[in-house]
Amino acid sequence: MNKTTMSYAQAAVHAVTQEMEADPNVVVLGEDVGRGGIFGQYKGLQERFGTRRVIDTPISEAAILGAGVGMALAGLRPVVEMRVVDFALCGMDELVNQAAKNRFMFGGQGRVPMVVRMPTGIWDASAAQHSQSLESWFAHLPGVVVVCPSTPQDNHGLLRAAMASGDPVVFMEHKTLWGLQGEVDTSLQIPLGRARIVRAGGHVTVVSWSKQVQACEVACQALAASGIEVELIDLRTIWPWDRDAVLSSCGRTGHLLVVHEAVQAAGFGAEVAATAAEATGCRVRRLGAPRIPVGYAPVLEAQSRVSADDVVAAVRAFLQ
Repeated sequence: MNKTTMSYAQAAVHAVTQEMEADPNVVVLGEDVGRGGIFGQYKGLQERFGTRRVIDTPISEAAILGAGVGMALAGLRPVVEMRVVDFALCGMDELVNQAAKNRFMFGGQGRVPMVVRMPTGIWDASAAQHSQSLESWFAHLPGVVVVCPSTPQDNHGLLRAAMASGDPVVFMEHKTLWGLQGEVDTSLQIPLGRARIVRAGGHVTVVSWSKQVQACEVACQALAASGIEVELIDLRTIWPWDRDAVLSSCGRTGHLLVVHEAVQAAGFGAEVAATAAEATGCRVRRLGAPRIPVGYAPVLEAQSRVSADDVVAAVRAFLQ
């Protein structure tokens, strides 16, 4: 066991460093990675591993993702940086029609062991084109794994698992979690598809992921003060997601509330809720953002946020 306190960004740097030291085929490419990335998530890597393995690219998401797919098919293990998920939309063909489908279309002769890092979520005062939560888009795409870590520990462990998976992984770190401090065991292996039980409870199951887990934790504390015990589950991996943990919990509580920062309409919460209702017969509710662009002005941005108070109100109304 090797525990130390580090930030969400430092945990990512450490994870990539470990993999690059262990395997010379691991390379990093993207805009600004040479200077450490816009969030510091590659800090010091180019100085350590050189420009042939930490590669600054032109400003073209299609070219970056296309190069990553080619590298992966040729035997490398690329970590591809998209800066923010909003920019990745310029390279969707390379991900959707090439990376995701290659293994299937060529009968397993080729694989794309590529990690595409797409920082996600509301970025304070950054408006509609820099604040989207699009995990449900990629969960809908056969052939990719989708990961949304909420803590420094998970950012470390899940990033290493993603890099070792052998398949394309959409790795979605929240844009405002980079400075979050936490204890990280750098030897801990965290498998993809395994949820984290944040706290146990018997009245209602709340399922969430990414930064929204923090708001849910605050809500759980407030609810516990009034005698309502919530079982909070951090899904961690959106696809594959931990059905066993969720179904076991809501089968016991009889109530499931899925909370996410993404727009509620057609969000991944609908998949979790429908699966739980079909499998266990529990009552289900969803809580997500309204179907509006994220505004720049603070008062408008606030309309797209799902706060701890919103979670408390939803749980109370649910149990009445």
